[in-house]
Amino acid sequence: MESKYKFVSVILALALVASLSRLVYVVSADADKVEQTADAKAVVWQNIMSRKSVRSYTDQPISREQIDTLLRAAMAAPSGKDMRPWKFLVLDDSLAIKDFAAKVPRAKMLAEAKAVVVVCGDMTVTGDDGKPSYSWVLDCSLASENLLLMAEAMGLGAVWVSVHPREERIAEVRQALNLPEHLMPLNIIPLGYPKGDAKPKDKYNEDNILYL
Repeated sequence: MESKYKFVSVILALALVASLSRLVYVVSADADKVEQTADAKAVVWQNIMSRKSVRSYTDQPISREQIDTLLRAAMAAPSGKDMRPWKFLVLDDSLAIKDFAAKVPRAKMLAEAKAVVVVCGDMTVTGDDGKPSYSWVLDCSLASENLLLMAEAMGLGAVWVSVHPREERIAEVRQALNLPEHLMPLNIIPLGYPKGDAKPKDKYNEDNILYL
């Protein structure tokens, strides 16, 4: 009988050890998840707060793979009714970029860019009512911000050069790129590795916050 009790005691002890080991594993895994979540938040925060407008670039080239990553980030943006009324026109040939820069002289930084993305609204993308997206400006703006943040994360410099809604700027870009009528240019985003030491601006202002 005594040996039977000893056997049962051993079994219970082993079960307790297994349970405690499982508990330690779960607690450790949860702690790792919390730490990873905190790390992810810190990275996102740092990237957002580090974004700045960069208007001067080195001679280091940008690859098609990098451009693809930027555009994947851009197209991950939210979109009204998920219509995604955007088109991204990409120039990555140096001669094409210089030709474009000559035709848009107000954007002097284009001449140094190693790639240029022109973000356009596509008026052929229509809703159930057959009309173009009412929120194309918002959607393309969100996509542009994603692109700018991804550029920052990749160590690239970029800047938003506004086009829409200035009629003369729209006409200038249309003519320079021979755009069809259904594409409406919102902005131009030149890209390159930063030259110099551009700094982000602290734009936080409590006066712009109203709790209701």
